[in-house]
Amino acid sequence: MHAHIIETNKLCKTFSSGGLQQHVLRNLDLEIVDKEFTVIMGASGAGKSTLLYALSGMDTPTLGQIKFNGTEISTKSSDELARFRRRNCGFVFQQIFLCDNMSLLDNVMASGLLISKNRKQLAAKAYGLFEQVGLSNQDYKKFPAQLSGGEAQRGAVVRALINDPAILFADEPTGSLNSASGKMVLDLLTEASQNGQTIVMVTHDITSALRGSRVIYLKDGVICGECALGTYEGEDEGRKAKLRSFLTEMGW
Repeated sequence: MHAHIIETNKLCKTFSSGGLQQHVLRNLDLEIVDKEFTVIMGASGAGKSTLLYALSGMDTPTLGQIKFNGTEISTKSSDELARFRRRNCGFVFQQIFLCDNMSLLDNVMASGLLISKNRKQLAAKAYGLFEQVGLSNQDYKKFPAQLSGGEAQRGAVVRALINDPAILFADEPTGSLNSASGKMVLDLLTEASQNGQTIVMVTHDITSALRGSRVIYLKDGVICGECALGTYEGEDEGRKAKLRSFLTEMGW
């Protein structure tokens, strides 16, 4: 039984617009289990990305607590949160956010050098990760504009993993990819999960959600239910049926 890596207590996030308040997260209690692949689903505007940004320290809650390995992060300053993210979190976004004027290798090295000053050791690790994701030295020497969307996103996964993050956050990581490239990225995340990487992924895509071991459904900033799928072991009609039944029950 793994411990909780993240715990929230009465988490609230409110935005003000035109004098009106929009309550995006409402008294949300959630536990993220270490080494588990957690998927967050819900309709557009349900608060999925807002929750991910709060859990990762990219945004601060209006009210409530977020604890990471027992230490509260919700009250930390922006500089403290930046250090927290650098040491503990990896990120994969729908928009890949690679630096255009740097090669893929340099993008990964720049992220790694924030933590490690051993350039030789870091480069060796990067080469190993590139090999794992199926990118050759011809690929990782290219600039982002020279890469396909799938190649760039696989490179982004390497960047997310280079510092051995305690937790990897993914926000619609296949949203801008075709089905073949999307499957490659999902395979990488699945392999990382099976190797013990804790992952929290936001998605609206059932195919992506099937890779998770646990699916949480958000509606209007509230957790309406969750579905335990267990470890992903390939295409499984029973697994699909269980998730579809759950999503139908949730009003998907």
